[in-house]
Amino acid sequence: MIDRLKKIQEKYLRIEDELAKATASDTLKNLSKERSRLTPVYTKADEYLKITKDCQDAKTLLESENDPDMHTMLKSEIEEGEKKLEELAKELEIMLLPPDPNSGKSILVEIRAGTGGEESGLFCADLFRMYNKYADKKGIRTEIIDMSPTGIGGYKEIVFSLDDDKAYDLFKFESGTHRVQRIPETESGGRIHTSAVTVAILPEAEEKEVEIRESDLRIDVYRSSGAGGQHVNTTDSAVRITHIPTGIVVASQEERSQIKNRDKAMRVLRARIADQAAESAKQSADALKKAQVGSGDRSERIRTYNFPQGRCTDHRIGFTSHNLPSIMEGDLDELIDALVQEDRSKRLAEAKA
Repeated sequence: MIDRLKKIQEKYLRIEDELAKATASDTLKNLSKERSRLTPVYTKADEYLKITKDCQDAKTLLESENDPDMHTMLKSEIEEGEKKLEELAKELEIMLLPPDPNSGKSILVEIRAGTGGEESGLFCADLFRMYNKYADKKGIRTEIIDMSPTGIGGYKEIVFSLDDDKAYDLFKFESGTHRVQRIPETESGGRIHTSAVTVAILPEAEEKEVEIRESDLRIDVYRSSGAGGQHVNTTDSAVRITHIPTGIVVASQEERSQIKNRDKAMRVLRARIADQAAESAKQSADALKKAQVGSGDRSERIRTYNFPQGRCTDHRIGFTSHNLPSIMEGDLDELIDALVQEDRSKRLAEAKA
């Protein structure tokens, strides 16, 4: 481990040096991002190497020390240092796991109604509200890209962005089918219904990451049908883009400007094309899939929200919380921390196998 930590120190100091000399904005951005990623590891590695040296120095002194009090003090110092090194080694094991290639990215979130009719659409709205509240608590900006409202306050589909370098790491385990069990507002008989919605987490892709030719696009403009003021039904501001090679269709109608809606739609298109490519690669990487929490398959039922019992269960890790009202208000830390911890444990086990 010592050699690996020294190499991390060297790399960090080299990045610091390159940052001081860099002038191009893209270079500065990439170097700053890499430095930010390495800083916690560098700090921890520095502490580990310093304590290691102190322990070695103390052991050398101990061999030639005859004074009983000094002998006792040095032994105590060595014991404390070695105990601290054990703790740091466990932390570094986690920090030195291969980083997720999407770590640090902003994301697009797509929530779609599934089985359950109007109740499913209402739960779409509830999940959007839950994620929006959690993002707000974490200081992450939410921006709606597109939505298809139902007549009673729900959504057939809603697409929104979460723009922050924490977004992907906090939300990456949310992809899958979310099931809800409750008495619907639309049910007069008081019977518990089971409905489902699907959630997709798409890391944002930069233009240079995904090549899209204009000749491969079919762009349609139409009049916005959602809320938005007097421009609705009077201006062809909404944009629908079809990517002919993949058949992917995206749309945006939340802005008054056709240009802004086109930009938003292209963000979604780039993310979906990149996600499609990542899915193909993931299917051929069985070993990688085993190291993750769940498969990430959109059809996988990952969580159940049981309102009569006030219970939320994540089926991938067997985690159950009886604090569903707080979860629906955006208090997701306990749930997300449990998912992150389980993922780390599996990846550590895989790395040691």
